[in-house]
Amino acid sequence: MSDQYPIVLDLEPDTYYWCSCGKTKNQPFCDGSHEGTNFLPIEFTLTEKKQVTLCNCQRTNDGPWCDGSHENI
Repeated sequence: MSDQYPIVLDLEPDTYYWCSCGKTKNQPFCDGSHEGTNFLPIEFTLTEKKQVTLCNCQRTNDGPWCDGSHENI
């Protein structure tokens, strides 16, 4: 489930799929829970190990990255 606050993770180089619907049980990553909705996961790729701040409220205008939109909830 989605949360009001962003999540900070250290991620390895790989391709990831950020949940845009907020229904995943593997937040912030897509687990297919969007099936049957108009939501689609957002793919992002890291080419090096990196600390990232991902949106966890699904209100960002810059998914998957947190843009501070949670401050208006």
